[in-house]
Amino acid sequence: MATPLYKEKEPSIDDISLLEPEATYSYADYLKWTFEERVELIKGKLFRMSPAPRRTHQEVHSRLHVEIGGFLKGKSCHLYSAPFDVRFPENQGDKDNQTFTVVQPDICVVCDPVKLDDAGCKGAPDLVVEILSPATASRDLNEKYHLYEEHGVKEYWVVYPGENVLEIYDLIEGRYVSRGKFVRENAVDSNVLKGLKIELSDVFEEING
Repeated sequence: MATPLYKEKEPSIDDISLLEPEATYSYADYLKWTFEERVELIKGKLFRMSPAPRRTHQEVHSRLHVEIGGFLKGKSCHLYSAPFDVRFPENQGDKDNQTFTVVQPDICVVCDPVKLDDAGCKGAPDLVVEILSPATASRDLNEKYHLYEEHGVKEYWVVYPGENVLEIYDLIEGRYVSRGKFVRENAVDSNVLKGLKIELSDVFEEING
């Protein structure tokens, strides 16, 4: 009787220092990493995420999540907060080893259930919110801005918590167009989530300390 052949389990990597910073990685590689540090992949390149966000970041994040979540209650769209993996394959049928981008937006809304699986979201969310921090601001305003634009995220909100400003980009004919920068005295709405309106005075409340 022939001896069954068993495929050996590929080893996991539990120390980020074992990775080559300039190497190209796929989502299949990403799934083997068991170290605690959170990372993102953008076009195969490794980006470390910031350590625990500042308190102002957390306060703004919490308030936006509550506002959007309250609006979506009973609706078909789904709201997620980091850590939540969003994969951007070049083609929807690409396998894990053919997918080279996976990011963790601060907040995202997905209205197409076909894009959701046990691993997270495969494809563009309808709305993405990134709250800037000193460690991630450049990436959010450059690499991730172009990534979301390229893959068709319909609406991109960028929050400047230190300045109490929220900027909205709408995807128009494949390119982002800034709708404007809004301050604490303004209210904002969404072209994607019709009927959503948020008073920014409720988001940018004074934070002591």
